[in-house]
Amino acid sequence: MYTQSITRTHRTAFVLLIDGSGSMAEETLFRGKRMTKAEVVASITNGMLFELIERARRNDGVRDYYDIAVWTYSRNDEVYSLLPDGRQMISVTELAAREVPMRREIIECRMPDGSTALREIPAPAWVFPEAAGQTPMHQALDQAAELLEAWCRNPAHAESFPPTLFNITDGEATDCDEEELRSVSERIRSLRTCDGNVLLINIHIAPSATQQSVFFPAEEEADYPNRYAKLLYDCSSPMPEVFNEAIREAKGPGAMPPFRGMSYNASAEQLIAMLNIGSISVKTE
Repeated sequence: MYTQSITRTHRTAFVLLIDGSGSMAEETLFRGKRMTKAEVVASITNGMLFELIERARRNDGVRDYYDIAVWTYSRNDEVYSLLPDGRQMISVTELAAREVPMRREIIECRMPDGSTALREIPAPAWVFPEAAGQTPMHQALDQAAELLEAWCRNPAHAESFPPTLFNITDGEATDCDEEELRSVSERIRSLRTCDGNVLLINIHIAPSATQQSVFFPAEEEADYPNRYAKLLYDCSSPMPEVFNEAIREAKGPGAMPPFRGMSYNASAEQLIAMLNIGSISVKTE
């Protein structure tokens, strides 16, 4: 299980759901700079898309290794695609071929003396910050479940590494209760290919005043001051054993599996590690 290499004949899929509700206008600390949560999410998402494109790049160009969907749930309490032309899902080659605006991205660089410094670099921007409306997270997850069910049902994907869904949010759904959110999350996690079940990874962007930070938590770490973080932990996928070594390397040698696909108040470095691990799957050929 979870061992199928990603190739052009055994492609996979990545779905990014982005909370763009009004609460995302609140500020937090990210990469040493105060930013709104919406700006943080846009930065994370753009970095993820860039990473996915680069991971599919070979000497002959970007290979068609996976499909990508990027949706937001926010303005007018709707769920809609942020991809070009409002497409629900496109291939990584189509995404790479699109001309997009450039933005200035702040990254942390390690200096020769071991200290860190902030540096601005140009980077492509497929997604821009949004912060308006309520949080129809249940609707977003329900529509994502329909998309992924159709993807997994396609005979061409029967033996593929299963899709991964990243849900990036700052907390509470406004269109369902806790049991309904658990139920739709369970529906997503039950979808599968022959190689395993769909992976649902929740990324909780917490206020900067919150001290506690966890990512890929083990069960004993799931003690949160925020009940919505605990709910997102319950909704997230247990991480397959194939990721254990990479997660332990990112968390530290004392970390013991099983791990859950969730983060709370994670640092920039932890989020980057989390996105990288969650999107590595096995290997591309």
